[in-house]
Parts: sequence; C-alpha cells; structure tokens
Amino acid sequence: MSKKKQKEKKTQQQFENLEESLSRSELFIAEHQKLLTIIVIILVAIVLGFFGVKKYYLQPKEKMAQEQIYPAQQYFQAGSLDKALYGDGNSLGFVDIAKNYGITKAGNLADYYAGICFLKKGNFNNAIKYLKKFDCDDEVVGPMAKGALGDAYLSKGDKSKAVSYYLKAANLKDNDFTTPMFLLKAGEVDEMMGNYGDAITAYKRIQQDYFKSKEAKNIEKYIARAQELKKNK
Repeated sequence: MSKKKQKEKKTQQQFENLEESLSRSELFIAEHQKLLTIIVIILVAIVLGFFGVKKYYLQPKEKMAQEQIYPAQQYFQAGSLDKALYGDGNSLGFVDIAKNYGITKAGNLADYYAGICFLKKGNFNNAIKYLKKFDCDDEVVGPMAKGALGDAYLSKGDKSKAVSYYLKAANLKDNDFTTPMFLLKAGEVDEMMGNYGDAITAYKRIQQDYFKSKEAKNIEKYIARAQELKKNK
C-alpha cells in the first residue's frame, strides 16, 4: 500500500472515530435531556440567586450597618465605652451591630471594637469572645487584634497563651510597627515565665531585623538582662 493510500485510510479512520464520538454524545444528550435541562436550570438559578442576594440583601444590609456603626465609633473615640458597646437609645452599639449585622464588614469590625471596649473595661472573657470572632487581613488592624488577645490572656494570668498570641500578632504581617512591638511583649512575658532562651530569641530578632524600630533602641539592655538571668537560672 502506498504512503498516500495509508494516509487517506488513516484520515478516514479518524473521521469515523470522530463521527462515532459525536454520535455517542448526541445519544447521551438525547437520553439524559431532561436531567441536563434540570442541571442547567439549577446552575442558572444559583448564579442569579447569588447576584440577587448580593444586590438586594447584602448591599443594603452593609449600608445600614455602616450607618449604625458610625455613632458607636464616635462614642468609642470619646471614651464613652458603655454607649459604644450598647448604644444610646437611638443608635446601636457594637454588641448589637455585631449580632445583627455579623455577615457585613461593619459587623465584623464591630467585633473588634467590642473586644477592645471590653478589654478596656476589664471584662477579659468578653474581650476574648469578640476578638476571636474578628477576621481581618489589614496590615495593622489584624496584628493589633491578635495582640489585644494576648493582652486579655495576660490580664487573666494565662502567660503561655499571651505569648502565643503576641507571636501570632508579630508574625501575621511583617512590618516595622507591629512586628517588633509584639516581639518585645512576647519576650517580656517569656522572661516572666523563666523562658529566657525564648526571650533572647525574640529580642535578637528585633535587634537584627527591625533595628530601625523604636523597640530596637534599648534592645541590647533586654538581651543582656535575659542572658544574665539565663546564666544564673
């Protein structure tokens, strides 16, 4: 058989295979047309439902939450923590905003504010409750929330958890502001617990990686103190 005829035979076989494949697909569609139609309808309904919920439910709710949180933020800035938390009779406080608008960005932010308010008031269990619900990837606010959890646990006397959250705060976003701040706090609490090696590690990280930070100015003293305490342990 010549190469030309072989090529023609191969091409013909490919067309036959393609026709057979198409026939099988057409047969499958014909046999399952009702099921496929239902699946398409469901997918369209899901897509339309998603955009409908977003436009007619989530966006208006977000707007309402933003309007509600503004007065509470003003009370917070003024130091009126009870009104910030529970409202003034006309506007809601952070507690109700977090409860009623939890799925919104403002509702999530209300968790943070509520946690900080309770921390300032010395209600450490509620501070922990709200701060744990807060979720944020902001460069500063995210680490500050983790650090506030460390403060709450430290105030409760749980030094181990305090160090854990200080380190989470330090490592959440690597920057010259929050990272050395919480490394220093972690080191100081490690010293309280007698974990001088861990304290030295935290202090030296500030010295080496964040030497421009304000925490680095006197870090040699912290390192020397921890080294002396470790030596005499």
